[in-house]
Amino acid sequence: MEKIYFEDLQNYFNQEISISGFVDKVRDLQYVQFLIIRDSSAKVQLTIEKNEENKALNEIVSALTKESTIKAQGVILDAPKVKLRGMEFIPTAIEVTSASEEELPIDINDYNNKSKQDLRLDNRFLDLRTDRNYLIFKAQTIAEMSMRKYWIDHNFIEIHSPKILGTASESGAEVFKLDYFGKTVYLAQSPQFYKQMAMAAGFNNVFEIGPVFRAEKSHTAYHATEFTSVDCEMSWINSHHDVMDLEEAIMVEVMKDLKNSIGEEFQKTFKKEITVPEVAFPRIPFSEAKKIIQENYKYIGEKEFDFDRREEELICLYARKKLNSDFVFIIDYPFEARPFYHMLDERGLTKSFDLLYKGIETTTGAQREHRIDVLKEQAKMKDIPLESLDFYFNFFKFGVPPHGGYGFGLNRFMMRLFNIDNIRDVTFLYRGPNRVNP
Repeated sequence: MEKIYFEDLQNYFNQEISISGFVDKVRDLQYVQFLIIRDSSAKVQLTIEKNEENKALNEIVSALTKESTIKAQGVILDAPKVKLRGMEFIPTAIEVTSASEEELPIDINDYNNKSKQDLRLDNRFLDLRTDRNYLIFKAQTIAEMSMRKYWIDHNFIEIHSPKILGTASESGAEVFKLDYFGKTVYLAQSPQFYKQMAMAAGFNNVFEIGPVFRAEKSHTAYHATEFTSVDCEMSWINSHHDVMDLEEAIMVEVMKDLKNSIGEEFQKTFKKEITVPEVAFPRIPFSEAKKIIQENYKYIGEKEFDFDRREEELICLYARKKLNSDFVFIIDYPFEARPFYHMLDERGLTKSFDLLYKGIETTTGAQREHRIDVLKEQAKMKDIPLESLDFYFNFFKFGVPPHGGYGFGLNRFMMRLFNIDNIRDVTFLYRGPNRVNP
């Protein structure tokens, strides 16, 4: 028999049904017992009178521990006086399908206690047993599906690039090395080179959602050694603005789908609304953004050719207040801050962009350099040995269309969507310099 989810119980009033869930609360009073159980969709109250007829049920409930799992047979009733959803379940049988130990290692509902974060991560399977956390991963699912649908509707195909590489991807810095049958290989930092190979293969438009790895000894709230990257690449573009047009259209659809699917739950759980963009995402040149920050907020960043965290926050504050947008593109970065394969314009600036959302960079994208002679010159400018990129240059020897794309950090987006200040809380199982378990 298919499981009945608690959110649908109103469809079964006055029917004999079977339900299953976790024990959320037990109130064992003198004349009655109240048992709250939950599944991933909702909670429901079980009411059991204390009498001779219910003696077996009363004994089971009296011995129940929180977080045990049960299966109950009985009738669901419309009960407007019951505070929890105006319904109650009257059981005729209860089976304990698994018993929890009485003392839990964490208080599941104490998720704001930052001093217990490591303990919570050690017991992530318990930490995730909240409406709040379930909603985060439900939203992640909706966001991914929304992006996939947009791409498929616009003639993109999905690829799955290898994560074990014979040559370190991109700059070769911050890569994980591993032994591969006696040979040193690397974990992929990005699917970038393989997305471009797909362009050389004539695939026109591709996307990938998958893990990437960065050997950064960073303990910030925004970094992880393994995270989910959302990547796409498109052919026959005229400039990086075509790529930005694509991402902007996708993100508007994502926000619409999130609002339509979980807007009410989001409001109820987080006391905030999901805001669908109403204006075009601002596109501010890098040099102009630096001036805006200095003139409006009297702040000079630590990096000459890039943004520091504070600058990201300030330019997003400016975009929110002055331009009515939570999203802002910063465009035309200096070559010093970008990889060798970003195309340069006539000024020597890259045809690149970052998309910032509510104070944090979520995306880096660009038009790629597809002319092999120029590509090699730019690699030399970055002091990259050309022989280390032979396999990559090979993609460009036999014709490749003008192309560009981006990589989008799904976890960072989820942080800002939910206004959560740590990437650990929006990652199913976080990996960092000091964490590889559970």
